[in-house]
Amino acid sequence: MPDARRTDAVLLLVALVWGSSYLAAQTATAVLPVLVVLFARYALSALACLGLVAADRKSGPWTRDEIRLGLPLGVTQAAVLVVETYGVAHTSAANAGLIISLTIVITPLLDRTGRTGGLPPAFYAAAGVCLLAVGLLMSGNGFHAPRLGDLLMLGAAVIRAGHVALVGRLAVGRAVRPLRLTTVQTLVGTVLFLIPASGDLPTLVHVGVAGWAQLLYLALFCSVFAFLAQTWAVQRTSASRASLLLGTEPIWAAAVGIALAGDHFTPLTALGGTLLVAGTYWGQAIERAHRARSTKAPPSNALKAARSAPSGARGTARPATANPHVTTTPTPPALAEDPACPSTTPTSV
Repeated sequence: MPDARRTDAVLLLVALVWGSSYLAAQTATAVLPVLVVLFARYALSALACLGLVAADRKSGPWTRDEIRLGLPLGVTQAAVLVVETYGVAHTSAANAGLIISLTIVITPLLDRTGRTGGLPPAFYAAAGVCLLAVGLLMSGNGFHAPRLGDLLMLGAAVIRAGHVALVGRLAVGRAVRPLRLTTVQTLVGTVLFLIPASGDLPTLVHVGVAGWAQLLYLALFCSVFAFLAQTWAVQRTSASRASLLLGTEPIWAAAVGIALAGDHFTPLTALGGTLLVAGTYWGQAIERAHRARSTKAPPSNALKAARSAPSGARGTARPATANPHVTTTPTPPALAEDPACPSTTPTSV
């Protein structure tokens, strides 16, 4: 298989795994309390990440930035997952995957890293299409009061967008290895959920093979494997192509929900799903083009200052690239390359 096709296949696999995570979380929360599911997912992910770090003896000691950034980002990431997991427990897996994709159009509203000026009017039109789509998805079999799960997923999309924007701001000028940062975040999440889940931890003893399979899938495949695979693949292709392929996550979420969970789309929800995917792709394309223009064309005042400055005073701006921890989002500054896990773009632990 040619390298380009292999890379595309890996990115599609990552999108499929992330899309299936909503059904896996829904199935796990059907037999275990939500907080226990989250604790087990974080703890298993942390153990796997620590094992990978220990196996990589050439990467050197932990840096102060990796720990200082990992602590707050671990808190915001935990907030995303707790709202998301409660949400998917009260809605369909298909709806959960589609609504969370609103992160793509919410993030640019919060994150100005790597671009200048306001967003084009067309971006707000795309965001309006997405909001209309969410309304149709929430309507189900007819217009009625929004369901709790759908509202929670909408909240999770907003919190995730804030998490992505925070990653971009904190990572500016910092040398941080993606695997180390992820390890710190999983350790933070494990600690945060340990006490709230402690009262129900004995329920893990009574979980059958199917329950443990769901937990292992969420931790090892939807978190650790997907992260490592997407960082490997994105380094071997363009950011635009990676975003396009990783952006198929909500499509896979809907397909998995319909095929395996028996989710049924009414004409209204089918229209809502179609509009949401189209709106997020449209908004993403507009924001990416606007960011590229901002990078290529610096403000006139800055350009004049650069021309009038002595030759030795003209610095070279470091272009922003996508952060390796968040899928299908605008591009915050690059993280340092990790020997075991090369740095690149976009998802979701």
